[in-house]
Amino acid sequence: MASSSTNSPCAACKFLRRKCQPECVFAPYFPPDQPQKFANVHKVFGASNVTKLLNELHPSQREDAVNSLAYEADMRLRDPVYGCVGVISLLQHQLRQLQIDLSCAKSELSKYQSLGILAATHQSLGINLLAGAADGSATATVRDHHYHHHQFFPREQMFGGLDVPAGNNYDGGILAIGQITQFQQPRAAAGDDGRRTVDPS
Repeated sequence: MASSSTNSPCAACKFLRRKCQPECVFAPYFPPDQPQKFANVHKVFGASNVTKLLNELHPSQREDAVNSLAYEADMRLRDPVYGCVGVISLLQHQLRQLQIDLSCAKSELSKYQSLGILAATHQSLGINLLAGAADGSATATVRDHHYHHHQFFPREQMFGGLDVPAGNNYDGGILAIGQITQFQQPRAAAGDDGRRTVDPS
């Protein structure tokens, strides 16, 4: 304790102008170099009330109690009407405002995330549409090529003089190719015979 280690009394006993005893309840919590701390507590709560409160508490709880009393006394002297309640109310208001701001920020973030998903969906849909349009253009190109091919080379010109059945162009084409093959083979044979009969001289 301060009174046993030094000859200087604690701030409480010095303020009260009394001798600081070894068992002084104020000495561990009001050192000599903090006279204003006890002066504020005494002015707001009174030394006798503080003594009674500290004697009723367990020694392990006394330091927290003195710090609370000192803070309450300091705030009461600064704001005699509200004291620390005004500070608590201000902090609660700031906390509510921060909670509102946080909720708004989460809402805005959710909107942006939804817009991002929607934009990605539209982009994917646009790519699919472009791919479908490209496939359609390729199909139309093949169809136009087939149409122009038949337009410039009519059926009669392509298979003129051949017995090609109407209807299925694919089957007719195969049959025509077969007839052309049969038609060309005798001519090739005739050509071979003709070359054999030519006189070299």
